[in-house]
Amino acid sequence: MLAVSNLNCFYGKIQALWDVSLKIDEAEIVALIGANGAGKTTLLNTISGVLRPASGSVEFLGNRIDGMKSYAIVELGMCHIPEGRKLFPDMSVRENLEMGAYPKRVWDRKQETLDEVYQMFPFLKSRQGQLASTLSGGEQQMVAMGRGLMSRPKLCIIDEPSSGLAPIVVDEIFDIIQQLRDHGIAIFLIEQNVQQTLEIADRAYVLENGRITLAGESEALLQEELIKKAYLGL
Repeated sequence: MLAVSNLNCFYGKIQALWDVSLKIDEAEIVALIGANGAGKTTLLNTISGVLRPASGSVEFLGNRIDGMKSYAIVELGMCHIPEGRKLFPDMSVRENLEMGAYPKRVWDRKQETLDEVYQMFPFLKSRQGQLASTLSGGEQQMVAMGRGLMSRPKLCIIDEPSSGLAPIVVDEIFDIIQQLRDHGIAIFLIEQNVQQTLEIADRAYVLENGRITLAGESEALLQEELIKKAYLGL
């Protein structure tokens, strides 16, 4: 579904990613693990068309996308749920959700998709007229995820969904991510909660200083000494 090959990215003269390669198959959760400043968000922004790589390639569903605009990548079936939610604070919950349905291929089905999102996040329906800025952090994260799903994606990139949330809300977010996988949506998950992430992910990559240093099935990575010491505090 997604193939990243030998990706190199710069901020000015400073190199942020070094020969990064990874792949994501249909209906699987793939995690990206790394410390702050490792290059995770840079990689996500490059995949989703916000940044342009200096070299290397990104292919999605057989299409070369590393030179495409973000809106065109969304049209192909990828959504990016950014860190920090990035909602429109002075718009209602429903208006925020409808903003996710602008691609031509899904606009005519937006009411059907909205009903599906409300089924997954029932509280959003009861709050649909409320301004996004008045919601709690967990509620805003639900809106951000719902907005992404309004584009009916085949691949969903989710950046730090549990940031700043209470543990009980985090559990709910992770349950929903697994439901999305069960519905056939591939997930690329970036998350600081390494233990819980590896428990739901099929595979994972470790990014350190802009380089992939470790990759494998999640169960195996949970036993790696590097993961235990650097990310699990064991």
